[in-house]
Amino acid sequence: MNTQRCTTRRDLLHTGGALAGLVLAESLLAGRARVQAGEARRELAPLNRFPRMIQEYLVRRVREAEALANKARAALKTKADAEEYVESVRRRIGACFGPEPERTPLNPRVTGTVERDAYTIENVLFESRPGMLVTANLYIPKGRPFPLPGVVGTCGHSANGKAEAAYQSFSQGLARQGYVVLIFDPIGQGERLQYVDEKLGSRIGVGVREHLYAGNQQLLVGEFFGSWRAWDGIRALDYLLTRKEVDPRHIGVTGNSGGGTMSTWLCGVEQRWTMAAPSCFVTTFRRNAENELPADTEQCPPRALALGLDHSDFLAAQAPDPVILLGKEKDYFDARGVEESYRRLKRLYALLGAEDKIATFSGPTYHGYTQENREAMYRWFNRATGVSDAQAEPELTIEKDETLACTPKGQVSELGSRTVSSFTKAKAAALRAGRGRPEGDALAKKVAEVLKLPAAAAPEYRILRPLRGRNYPKPHAATYAIETEPGIQTLATLLCDAQHLSRPPRLGKRAVLYVSHLSADAELRGEPLMKELLAAEPDRPLVACDVRGIGESMPDTCGENQFFNPYGSDYFGAVHSLMLDDPLPAQRTRDLLGVLEWLASYGYAEVHLAAKGWGAIPATFAAVASPRVVQVTLKNALSAYSAIAESEDYAWPVSSFLPNVLAHFDLPDCYRWLTKHKRLRQIAPCGPNDAPA
Repeated sequence: MNTQRCTTRRDLLHTGGALAGLVLAESLLAGRARVQAGEARRELAPLNRFPRMIQEYLVRRVREAEALANKARAALKTKADAEEYVESVRRRIGACFGPEPERTPLNPRVTGTVERDAYTIENVLFESRPGMLVTANLYIPKGRPFPLPGVVGTCGHSANGKAEAAYQSFSQGLARQGYVVLIFDPIGQGERLQYVDEKLGSRIGVGVREHLYAGNQQLLVGEFFGSWRAWDGIRALDYLLTRKEVDPRHIGVTGNSGGGTMSTWLCGVEQRWTMAAPSCFVTTFRRNAENELPADTEQCPPRALALGLDHSDFLAAQAPDPVILLGKEKDYFDARGVEESYRRLKRLYALLGAEDKIATFSGPTYHGYTQENREAMYRWFNRATGVSDAQAEPELTIEKDETLACTPKGQVSELGSRTVSSFTKAKAAALRAGRGRPEGDALAKKVAEVLKLPAAAAPEYRILRPLRGRNYPKPHAATYAIETEPGIQTLATLLCDAQHLSRPPRLGKRAVLYVSHLSADAELRGEPLMKELLAAEPDRPLVACDVRGIGESMPDTCGENQFFNPYGSDYFGAVHSLMLDDPLPAQRTRDLLGVLEWLASYGYAEVHLAAKGWGAIPATFAAVASPRVVQVTLKNALSAYSAIAESEDYAWPVSSFLPNVLAHFDLPDCYRWLTKHKRLRQIAPCGPNDAPA
């Protein structure tokens, strides 16, 4: 490894999957242009003339997906139509979340008991998967005849998980009214941290950061973190139903925020619930996209939009059982989306003859499972079960975190619990052993199939006004905005010795196409590989290209300067693309194939394709797919997807990941093919923990 060209992850702040390029961003995006020796330096901010392109493109596609789904909903006219729709959403959710794993022994054990006036709390451990421990509190009412209704509680993004005051509150409140409640810690929260430091804290960041880091990595092996989270809820239900105190005729699920997500998903994937109350999550995918609202990996199911699913459909899968949608007037989850979801469900339930079994309630305050929302949930569950006629929350006593701890030191890691990344590593190794080494035409075909690459044609383009003083290494430059698909402009800057204000010059049949890591504009001035390419082929035109979401179209959305934030605009575009079943690497590969055909339309039928860092991912796939590419140079390219999947730590963003790619091929398969057929040269490849620099 050339340490001068790749920065190891140890040198970076550990901020999750979007680490890659963080160090480079500090220099490139600061806009320092190096001029010829002896001249003064001049500050140049990298060009970004299309900062909202990706956002508006995604909004358009999400709206199109919603319009198609709404058309199908509007076509429902009879009870039979509604029943078929419920079955349809269940099938589509199953396709989205994947098959359930084997139901292995829970191996439950009670590690402590807390006696209170109206209930007992048992601190429970069970295994949702072999060796993977789940920590939970079981609230059992006192002085009531068993069996009683049961409720599974799912937690939102609280650092202390089930011990958070709001989640203790609804658990206690239900127990005091006669419900047996099992509330469990989510992965990455409470006692279930995945990336534990020497002080038993998270070295990644509790909650969102751990969810992103573990969940993004899982995509490479065809797993969805939301399915793993939901499976914990299903196994919690399995355990609850083993208890003699629980009446299986009345089983509810509720949670807030991230717990509202899980309550919603659990309605879609598990049919044993008899009532549900998701709080502060349900809206529509369109509202989240339009409002630039980031969501965790588990909140963005792969292919969901392509399958015509929305939040309401996961609750439709529960119809006609009682469901109440809990929202907030001042929530960041758009209240209009809650209302839209309710209208859809109200119509569906009416067709099923169960209009009184769907309801909504919006509290007047901000995001959270506050008392007014909890009381709405109590009333709804009491109406369904008849266990209590209480209208208000009983008096509560919030316990200390350690009172509710199920482990001796507060973390399952001390008991040897397996982590999500350990399962990902094992599956990646199994896939590597099973897929073999695709070669030749079989590999090229597989790449085209996995990326769903269409037949390429020369696209339309615009000619941008020339800019002076960019200090490029040739005297003249022309920039073309190539429309590689409707709404997408792929920026290509052509360097040449003579000025061309119109179409590209015809200077032979060979050209050099450089794909940037972060900014073609900045890398034209400061990237050593650029100088090397110009020196090696001085008489060839050189085109420097930014694929979508990079450089000239780097999103300035999801807040100010959020591109490199693990929860920021690059991530936002990547996860929405996954829900559209159109991952960003595939989109960016299409951009390059369009640029290659555009060059060919001006006589450049032979192209030396060079790329750096993040740009090397789509460049690799385009080089395999296109006969126009005759030579390839990659600098700081990722060594292998399997290297990321099999490492606990990694520094590459989810925008570079192809879902389930390791079931079909890996990057080294492409590199071998390119070495054999297209004279591939690799410069300082990067491992999973290295950021291109």
